[in-house]
Parts: sequence; structure tokens; C-alpha cells
Amino acid sequence: MMTFQTMEQDRPLVVIVDDDAAVRASLEELMLSVGIDAAGFGSTRELLEADLPERPGCLVLDVRMPGSSGLDLQQHLAATGNAKPIVFLTGHGDIPMTVQAMKAGAIDFLTKPFRDQSLLDAVAAGIERDLTQRADAALVKACTDRFATLTTRERQVLRLVAVGRLNKQIAFELGITEVTVKLHRSAVMKKMCATSIGELIRAWDLLPVELRERRT
Repeated sequence: MMTFQTMEQDRPLVVIVDDDAAVRASLEELMLSVGIDAAGFGSTRELLEADLPERPGCLVLDVRMPGSSGLDLQQHLAATGNAKPIVFLTGHGDIPMTVQAMKAGAIDFLTKPFRDQSLLDAVAAGIERDLTQRADAALVKACTDRFATLTTRERQVLRLVAVGRLNKQIAFELGITEVTVKLHRSAVMKKMCATSIGELIRAWDLLPVELRERRT
């Protein structure tokens, strides 16, 4: 059953970082006017020190701020594995800065003053990307957790099935009987929650490279 807390965790949250309090307040009001929760911060340091809930959403960052800039924060988040989508705002936009931000995965780069609808469209795209990324990450985690339940032999069988080996080829390569291969393959299908070889191969492809390349 979905609880109120679960519903809250699923609601998008847009995080706004701008050193101009008036701009920050205006952006928060804009988000709230269309039913999107918003949280504002005056600097990247304030954001990094905040204890924010783990919710889908995106960041709206001013590029130029005292101390660490929006671009600095983008680089920091990327380095720490936080791929939250970012919409950049600036009153001093230039082509090199825009290229740097977009190459690093920014959703959009809006020059002040901008149309409210342009920002809302960019935020909607950012939230959609984050929802997709979170769903993909959840799928990878599920496959990784299932893979962790396999025995060493089952992992060997899965690896060989994934590269297209037939049962008799797997039996020869591992020095076991075809009957044993079939038993292992059946166990692998069950543990990986796969109902077909196609699903099993897709699950294998979702695993992190380091797991697929590990030989134990």
C-alpha cells in the first residue's frame, strides 16, 4: 500500500541555487505555481551542507556566484556519482561556458532574463530525465543483487550462456555434464527472475562491466 510518506518521496523536488535572494524567491514561487516543490539555497556550499530528501527532480543553478560556481558544482556532482540533471541560469552567458555545461550533461542553459515557460520546459525535461535515470539505476541494482545470489559455477554458466555458448559447449568448457549445465542454467534463470534466454541476456548486459569481467 502506498503511504503518504512514499507519495512525498515520489514527488519531484527542484533545487534552486542562486545568490540573489529575490531571484531565488521568484523561482521558488514559479515552481510552486505549477505544483512543483522547490527548495532554494544562496550558494553551492549551502546546498552541499543541506540534508535534502532523496527525491526525483533537477537542479536550477546560477552559473556565476561568490565562491563555488554552478559549473564547479556540476563538476563536483559528476565526480561524486550524482548525475542529477541541471538547468543553468546566467546573466553573463558566453559560448565556451555554454558548451562546457552542455557537454557535461546540462539540460539547458538559459540567459537572464528568460521566459518563465522556457524554464518550466527545461525543468520538466530535467525531471523526466531524472525519473528515467532512477528507473534505470533501480533495474541495474536489482540485477546486481540477483547476480550476488549466484554460486561461482552459476556465474560461469551465465557468462557462457550470455556469449551464445550451447549447453554441450558449456559442458566441455567447464568439464561438467550437459545435465549439470541444464540444472545450473535453470537455477540461474530462477535466481535472475528471467523467463527466457533473451531476458537472461538482457539482465547480463545490465550488470556493471566489472562484474561481467570478473572470473569468479
